[in-house]
Amino acid sequence: MVTDIRTRLLGQDVSFPVDESRLAYWLVVMRLIVGWWFLHAGLDKFLAWPFDASWFVGGAAAQTTLGPILVLFSDGILLSFTNVMVPLGQTLIGLGLIVGAMTRLAAFFGAFLMTFFYFVNGETGGWSHGVITGDLLGLLIFAMIATLGAGRVLGIDAYLARTDLVRDHPRLRHFIG
Repeated sequence: MVTDIRTRLLGQDVSFPVDESRLAYWLVVMRLIVGWWFLHAGLDKFLAWPFDASWFVGGAAAQTTLGPILVLFSDGILLSFTNVMVPLGQTLIGLGLIVGAMTRLAAFFGAFLMTFFYFVNGETGGWSHGVITGDLLGLLIFAMIATLGAGRVLGIDAYLARTDLVRDHPRLRHFIG
């Protein structure tokens, strides 16, 4: 199986063939594992409804670098928004990665969430054994999935890339892959 990975890196078009099927399958495995990780996290929150993020955005985050931003979401309508969007976002990110649809978009939002988790969890004690944590590794895996176009290997994105909609609107290519 030969897959041509095409992406943009630092404003340049980059493409390279993945000659060995093992590498292509490894991308699929990573996409499925991270997809299941986030789908499971989102569904767990829905199954234990109501989800309450106030302990994180108002409590744990308050004394961190991101505290001034996150405490805005600690009460009122922004907390209600967060309480719905975290489990919904995790579920949609997981589904997108598992089926390989809108993979770059899903990976971007996964990395976005992991950035918050990394800094808040790290600054509240998670870095006591060093700055390399599971949250950082998750963030890097999301970056790998987005950069290598993992959705085009055995994913719906391979089909979406060939549709007239994407051909007529080339900017949509940034969301798939």
